[in-house]
Amino acid sequence: MTSTGNFLQQFTDYGERPSLSSEEVSVWKDQITAQPYRNYLYSYPHKTAYREFQPPVSLEQLWLNEPAETFFLYMHIPFCGARCGFCNLFTLPDKRADVHARYVDALERQARQWSAFTGHKPFARFAVGGGTPTLLAAPQLSRLFRIAREIMGLDTSRASISVETSPETISEEKLAILKENTVDRVSMGIQSFVAAESAAIYRPQNPEVVYQALELLGQYKFPILNLDLIYGLPGQTVESWLYSLGQALLHEPQEIFIYPLYTREHTIVKPGDLLRQQDLRHDCYTAACRLLAEHGYRQYSMRRFAKEEAGTDKSILDYSCQEEGMVGLGCGARSYTREVHYASRYGVSRKATESIIADYVAAERYDTADYGITLSLAEQKRRFILKALLHSEGLRLADYSGRFSASLWDNHPELILLLESGLGELQTEGREGILRLTSEGLGYSDSIGDWFISGDIRDRMQGFILP
Repeated sequence: MTSTGNFLQQFTDYGERPSLSSEEVSVWKDQITAQPYRNYLYSYPHKTAYREFQPPVSLEQLWLNEPAETFFLYMHIPFCGARCGFCNLFTLPDKRADVHARYVDALERQARQWSAFTGHKPFARFAVGGGTPTLLAAPQLSRLFRIAREIMGLDTSRASISVETSPETISEEKLAILKENTVDRVSMGIQSFVAAESAAIYRPQNPEVVYQALELLGQYKFPILNLDLIYGLPGQTVESWLYSLGQALLHEPQEIFIYPLYTREHTIVKPGDLLRQQDLRHDCYTAACRLLAEHGYRQYSMRRFAKEEAGTDKSILDYSCQEEGMVGLGCGARSYTREVHYASRYGVSRKATESIIADYVAAERYDTADYGITLSLAEQKRRFILKALLHSEGLRLADYSGRFSASLWDNHPELILLLESGLGELQTEGREGILRLTSEGLGYSDSIGDWFISGDIRDRMQGFILP
């Protein structure tokens, strides 16, 4: 049997779109569909491909040459009330107010230094994530917005603003702060409305607290309410999954994100813990797609479903869908320029995370990038393709050729496999050709994204040693 890797090597040696036998296409599609949940590629390259820069990179020079017309400002708050069993994000269970205050002190210190070399272009988006930002006391939460406006130069009337929260951390006081600062989107992680399923992923959550939080959120009428749910939880059935989804729909959120459960050896819930039950994730996904469509939600990616009218009344500045020009403040935040991605070091264990945060808080200077990756032209092309292809908008062939002065098919003829397998299609809008995943293909976004990782990046990811 020919492997996916052999296909990739075979087709990148050709300069024209290849002609494939039906058997070759069938073998490739079987490999993609047999393992739909290989790897969640929410960014490319993944952070496990990052390494120490020698020497460190000057941020002043890096941002001076960034071609993006507008930037994305992100603040990372790496604190949670408890670590969920599936979580491998850079976050630390720590509720101490003094710890939070010292962290925001450091974030403000970083902002004052970074504003000198990122303030020459406007911010089109601002997001606060984590962790759980609303775990912060109200004065510290309010302070984040002052840092964004007064130090970073955020114009809240021209930028879309998003904040993540959890049911047990919201209050009238905190929601009033979000409203006063013209937050457009509040995203609340619920994961499940079934108490036993939440307990199975070590997420202590009383459904009554969730309902109270949703009722309170509804009173503030944010332009976009997003709810996050997870399918494939221990003990979950398709029926119990649809119950949770139905409970979410009762509150008429403008947006719903559905995530398949991923487990890794360094998370609390291990991959072996799920071997005792049937893998129902794809069944849950297809059932959710049907139900959400019946309720008027449009699918924008494998995870995002939204009402057509979801949005804000603000006149938002344009921002590249490729997420270049992303300015990440805080320990654990990633920053993206066209050629360089950088961040603090990555850890998951409590010991490693505490150490990395302590180094960040103790630092006086934040004006160099010490850890990240420099993207070759070939990797910039892969990123451009993936960031467009894994969303329903698709990849405009003219955008690719305009950006790279090259033909998509000459550079990546292996993408013909999408068309010939039925997982992708080439559509025409006006005179433009657009490569899109089909509705079937969107359901296999994670395996398609994993297949498209380059050999060099895969080697770096596999060579990463988690501290």
